[in-house]
Amino acid sequence: MQIIWLGHSGFRIEIENAVLLIDPWLDDNPMFPEGRRAEALKGVTHIFLTHAHGDHASGALAIAQETGAPIAAIHELAEYLTRQGAKDVTGFGKGGTIDAGGAKVTMVNATHSSSIDFAGGNAIPAGSEAGFMIAGEGEVIYISGDTDIMADMDWMGDYHKPTIGILSCGGHYTMDMARAAYAARRYFNFSTVIPCHYKTFGLLAQDASELKAGLPPGTTLIEPQVLEPIRF
Repeated sequence: MQIIWLGHSGFRIEIENAVLLIDPWLDDNPMFPEGRRAEALKGVTHIFLTHAHGDHASGALAIAQETGAPIAAIHELAEYLTRQGAKDVTGFGKGGTIDAGGAKVTMVNATHSSSIDFAGGNAIPAGSEAGFMIAGEGEVIYISGDTDIMADMDWMGDYHKPTIGILSCGGHYTMDMARAAYAARRYFNFSTVIPCHYKTFGLLAQDASELKAGLPPGTTLIEPQVLEPIRF
């Protein structure tokens, strides 16, 4: 299994018989290097979206059309993408699970907002924000999505028992490094934490030193590098 950061909150996760793209924002992403799009998209089998904001969902339709990979997202966002011409879209809801090449992807709660803000004109409501629990190859990966700390993390940690936490923690729009460390200590028992939704803009945290300092003993922090695989 390997996890590859695409910059910001985008990830390529190679797990079981699947190549998952999570929130693949490549075009106009300051973190994503020009000329490496084909590398990021090679062999993709599924696209999953946590919510509708442009820095997460704006590239999904083009990538689906280019690769033929199906998109999965919360129902309202899935309906919007279908109306825009996406051919293979599955809408599902929190608590629902999709089998993606043997990996089980369950949608869980997040606390943020979700609207289509990249289509011109006024923002369009697009359902609710979410995270994912991805189970496969003996690991459970928690994709927090854009969120603050929430009490739901208590049962989510207890029920799903994620071993790897991919946490949006750049602050301003999501929980910051200190809050993410608190969530990891209180609600989860991660062996590995990978920060995201940071470094992209000046408003966001530029390193994860505060997160590292706040994690419980025995938890490994890996600051990802764009397009460099993290292998498990």
